[in-house]
Amino acid sequence: MQKVRLGNSGIYVSKICLGSMTWGQQNNEDDAHAQLDYARDHGINFVDTAEMYPVPPLEKTQGLTEQYIGSWITKRGARDQLVLATKVAGPAEWLPHLRGGPRLNSEHISKALNDSLTRLNTDYVDLYQLHWPERATNYFGQLGYEHKENDDSIPLLETLECIKALLESGKIRAYGLSNETPWGLMSCISIAQKLGMPSPVSVQNPYNLLNRVYEVGMAECSHRENVGLLAYSPLAFGVLSGKYMNGARPSGARITLFDRFTRYTHGRADSAVADYAALAQGYDLSLVELSLGFVTSRSFVTSNIIGATSMAQLEENIRTIDVTIGEELMSELEALHLLHTYPCP
Repeated sequence: MQKVRLGNSGIYVSKICLGSMTWGQQNNEDDAHAQLDYARDHGINFVDTAEMYPVPPLEKTQGLTEQYIGSWITKRGARDQLVLATKVAGPAEWLPHLRGGPRLNSEHISKALNDSLTRLNTDYVDLYQLHWPERATNYFGQLGYEHKENDDSIPLLETLECIKALLESGKIRAYGLSNETPWGLMSCISIAQKLGMPSPVSVQNPYNLLNRVYEVGMAECSHRENVGLLAYSPLAFGVLSGKYMNGARPSGARITLFDRFTRYTHGRADSAVADYAALAQGYDLSLVELSLGFVTSRSFVTSNIIGATSMAQLEENIRTIDVTIGEELMSELEALHLLHTYPCP
């Protein structure tokens, strides 16, 4: 398993990162520990979680994902074997059980991190990420930016001053952004320079064959500023596994269980998935191999965040590290991208 440097930090992470957002909802503690064991044994040192997990976010399950990772660390004595990433939630009226509604100011961030450290059974986090911006902007698939003059959001300067204090305290080793825009990333870098603190080392945004929006604006920032993408939803909520083709809804699958996950389920997506599946078959690849191999191969991607609810899925996902996307296949992928341009932004 290849390891790469995380931005300008001294941290090296596996090209595949183990995502965890199903742990505590679709997966129990034993499942989570089995996944962690298997991933570690196959060269993955990078694990991503968040204070609001599992998903869907519910008060009764909030924090279980981090607790499962923490119990694994304690049982295995394996803290030094992980690069551990978690996230602090941004403002959300739909998360009233998190500090009465999370914000990205010093009081909220400090409490969120301390609570995460307790659940994770550790005294530091390698990568602390702002889960989504404080300000009103486009994320979670929102299109058509509409500016709000009377935005009462916490200034990014105040947020970064808190992050700087956490870096200096040793509670976090590096920080990153998530669900960000080019303006947000470049503003963060500029403010960090003025504060005399390190720049962010990563951006965690969605990226997959159905959603290549990151390539417009953000990919250039990643290269020029050395702030690589941690790609989430590389299989588009499992749609790019092919298991939902032709209207199928397998028992126990995420989209079957939870009607909130509609971002990748509509007619344009179905048509694109069918074409990508046919292309994969022509190259003797599974749709999973094509989809994950494509994401991992991109030059601006630092790590590809996979997720699984079964060991069979996890094993297949990890094996895709060996998939090569050659020039001919890439040309055919680009041709399909022109036909199916951003069907699921």
